[in-house]
Amino acid sequence: MSMESVAVAVVAVPFPAQGHLNGMLHLSLLLASRGLSVHYAAPGPHVRQARARVHGWGDDAHRRIEFHELEVPAYATPPPDPVAPSPFPTHLIPMSEAFLAGARAPVASLIGRVSARHRRVVVLYDRLSSFAAPEAARIPNGEAFCLQCVAACFDAAWTDAGQRLLRKHGLDAPHPGACMPREFVEYIVRTQEDSRSPAFAGVVANTCRAIESEFIDVVAGDPENRGKRVFAVGPMNPLLNVTAPTAGQSARHECLDWLDKQPPASVLYVSFGTTSSLRAEQIAELAAALRDSKQRFVWVLRDADRGVVHEEEAVESRHARFLSEFTEETQGIGLVITGWAPQLEILAHGATAAFMSHCGWNSTMESLSHGKPMLAWPMHSDQPLVAELVCKCLKAGLLVRPWEQHSAVTPAETIREVIEKVMARDEGLAVRERAKELMEFIRRSVAEGGSSRKDLDDFVAYIAR
Repeated sequence: MSMESVAVAVVAVPFPAQGHLNGMLHLSLLLASRGLSVHYAAPGPHVRQARARVHGWGDDAHRRIEFHELEVPAYATPPPDPVAPSPFPTHLIPMSEAFLAGARAPVASLIGRVSARHRRVVVLYDRLSSFAAPEAARIPNGEAFCLQCVAACFDAAWTDAGQRLLRKHGLDAPHPGACMPREFVEYIVRTQEDSRSPAFAGVVANTCRAIESEFIDVVAGDPENRGKRVFAVGPMNPLLNVTAPTAGQSARHECLDWLDKQPPASVLYVSFGTTSSLRAEQIAELAAALRDSKQRFVWVLRDADRGVVHEEEAVESRHARFLSEFTEETQGIGLVITGWAPQLEILAHGATAAFMSHCGWNSTMESLSHGKPMLAWPMHSDQPLVAELVCKCLKAGLLVRPWEQHSAVTPAETIREVIEKVMARDEGLAVRERAKELMEFIRRSVAEGGSSRKDLDDFVAYIAR
């Protein structure tokens, strides 16, 4: 490790929701593996959540990072409401408001302490934690980079040039602002002021030219970013070997042992992320579709995270009664997981054929970087646009139901039709082949000589200059 890299410290300030915590931790681990001193700061429960759930790095990776638990005032953590009119996780708003109000002071004091010991401090902040950017401007040796952990097409969608480009690629999803409640759009707009801090030096994006080249150019050409650096370094998640268990990993999840016993490319993985809960009627229809499709499956059936994730519950009481019967009916062909699942390892497994997903950006990058086509079921925010990107532009997935129908229950028949197409029919062959082809392109991006590897090298060189 050079003295040069030790002279530069990174302070990473994620927004405390799972996808954001996870993205920032992957980037932190990448930077730490390059010899940089990395400080990861989040409220205590969210530091524990990020550490408990990250996987693919081996057990010792955490030791390369210094974790800091920010003291923020207490806040309400209501359970998710599966019957709410909108699938947006409004139950997380009290957490986000408490974080916005309470985290700034402890982040400022952490940046001050780190600044005293290093030649330069680079503050990496999430779009939703951009209050950290002006704090970088208060120290003489600070600069700030925004980690964009959503797709570049999401950024492009907010600009006019983006609309023309989206239409050119046949993407006609509603504007992302229409897929979130008004108060959350206002929250995003409020954060823009902070991100225009004089310390703002550029954007690091979890995407790559293999899948979003033109959209990355739109982001780089955005007047807000003009003259600033845009580094597309994705995918930031580790690319796992499909056959070997993760090196240095102590315990293996039992679902991986189950997958070991299934034929190659025979299992559908079903998971809707950490911010969505399906209503009971929809769960029944999805269960019927899985059962009647006669395809093998691993289904992660859990409700959205609360604002604070307590110990993972072994069984979700809401589904217990339904589950005992369903588990009996699908004995041998399916596995239901009601706790946390090691998604990256499931997607990397040779028995996994495809992924039914909400199309969160982390999930999408994880799926495509492991060559798995997607059955797209978008819920909110950027997901409807990402679903269109995957299905229409990249042609590596099929839409289960358009976002506009989110308030209706999608019938079993419709779901089963898409499952059978992707898993078993000739018409699904094209998306299966296309996903494998994209995997090759994506893996070349992060290999020696690839665009993402070059951008990561350039970013590390730039901040260590």
